[in-house]
Amino acid sequence: MNKLSRRSFIPTLAAMGASVALPGVAHAQPGAWPHRAIRLVAPQGPGSGSDVIARLLSDRLAPVLGQAVVVENNPAANGLVALGTLAKAPADGYMLVLTGVSQMAFNPALYKSLPYDPAKDFTYIAPIANTPFVLVTSLKSGIKTFKQFLEAAKAKNGELTFGSAGIGNSTHIAMELIASNAGVKLLHVPYKGSGAALTAVLSGEVDAMVSVVGTALPQVQAGKVNAVAVLGDTRVPQWPTLPTVREAGLDVPPMPGWYSIVAPAGLDRQIVATLNKAIATVMAEPAVKAKLAELSLPPMSGGDAEMRQRAATDLAYWGTFIRKNGIVVE
Repeated sequence: MNKLSRRSFIPTLAAMGASVALPGVAHAQPGAWPHRAIRLVAPQGPGSGSDVIARLLSDRLAPVLGQAVVVENNPAANGLVALGTLAKAPADGYMLVLTGVSQMAFNPALYKSLPYDPAKDFTYIAPIANTPFVLVTSLKSGIKTFKQFLEAAKAKNGELTFGSAGIGNSTHIAMELIASNAGVKLLHVPYKGSGAALTAVLSGEVDAMVSVVGTALPQVQAGKVNAVAVLGDTRVPQWPTLPTVREAGLDVPPMPGWYSIVAPAGLDRQIVATLNKAIATVMAEPAVKAKLAELSLPPMSGGDAEMRQRAATDLAYWGTFIRKNGIVVE
């Protein structure tokens, strides 16, 4: 991960370093699950959103479960390798993945073949958090409002540029959503990661991008990029005066950016219940709530059934959108 993104996330980890035993979940008894370390795989690189969340959870889950929770990064192929490996792993609760909407709802439509089936190959454990997105523009572009963005897009007719973290990434799909619903053409410039794309906006190399709020916030506060609109149902606490895209005049659905923990299909229901209770205990901790708020990652409620339904709903909607707009990863 490049220096820009690491600055946005890594300082928040130090405050989470101390691990204390939490009430509400019993420690594992001899012979019961878990009796050895648990692997928690983040399908993104170090310093990314999923990496930070995974490490925050692992620090707190370890004392609750009575075993180490070891975070591994496997960002290869937009999560295909991590989820493909999980789909073939033993259903024993010792390998988990902190997956996201990209792997479960976007990838099936983006790739011609997939090494996993989001509906059949996994046990959904619990939702974790959602990621709001914001449309930002370069100072060089002169675009300060969503209305000005649409006007510039129409005037340039396919020459207004936007960066993304790569083809098929949420930062790409979100901008395609805006372009499709507004009836405008934009020029996509994919980068290797959201940090590189945001750096391109900072320098004026591209005119705009859709970024997760937590990454863009420091740059907006420093006056280095313009925040134009939020791609969600509600405004974000950090920018109470910044409108949503819908409030700014374009009727679009909120862009999903959720994270969820999944395990191989067929995981014992008692293990699912133990994990779900442990995660709920950790998510209720004031320190965890504070860190998620600092990172603009609102926690999600519900259990495994609700998360499975959410993934299926997003797969149906966004899979259709991606295919309709001809977005593919070669």
